[in-house]
Amino acid sequence: MSENWPEAYKKGYQDFYGRDFLVSPDVLIPRPETETIIDKVKLLAGQSYLPGIKAPARSLPENPLILDVGTGSSCVAVTLKLEIPEAEVIGLDISSKALHIARENAEKLGANVDFVQSDLLTNYHGRTPDVIVANLPYVDRDWEWLDKEALDAEPELALYAPDRGLSLIFKLIKQVKMLWKNSKDKKWLILEADPCQHEEIIKYATERGISHVKTSGFILTLCRLLE
Repeated sequence: MSENWPEAYKKGYQDFYGRDFLVSPDVLIPRPETETIIDKVKLLAGQSYLPGIKAPARSLPENPLILDVGTGSSCVAVTLKLEIPEAEVIGLDISSKALHIARENAEKLGANVDFVQSDLLTNYHGRTPDVIVANLPYVDRDWEWLDKEALDAEPELALYAPDRGLSLIFKLIKQVKMLWKNSKDKKWLILEADPCQHEEIIKYATERGISHVKTSGFILTLCRLLE
């Protein structure tokens, strides 16, 4: 292994939300900004993520179904299952190598998470999810500030996307609209993207009946508009 590789790959693990997750060059290294996804879903489940803060009213059913699209190491899927035990959690990823690491993490940490190999939602055929979370590839290779050398060891499949980094996020939003079309209940979509992309994502989602609720750092909370 190269001396220039990230420390997480050298160690073989990375901390995420207070737990150590196995990582390899087949998966993206978990980042602190992604932990906000966990906070947002916990709030929807009526849990406070800060000690001493009153829990909010619950916005999810008692046994919600959560999909983690582009699960990678499964740090988000596994953490959600451990933090919200009553939830059913399914992780989806296009990469069989990533899913191998994902399953190892679920087993190591004792999280009952199912995994499906799928290009976004293409191979998902289960019941309608209450929450969809996604930290998809959103990096634009043409960003002037991009430190490509720092990202060189991580899988390109998990980092880069065409169309200014937005192609996979837009594709997912279209799939989500179709998945939710027959539902009468409130549904949630929580996405990670660079702040420079947020305005375009919000506009694209709103045009498809999915409204913007809140922005927290890199994380967008969106909700299906009830007809």
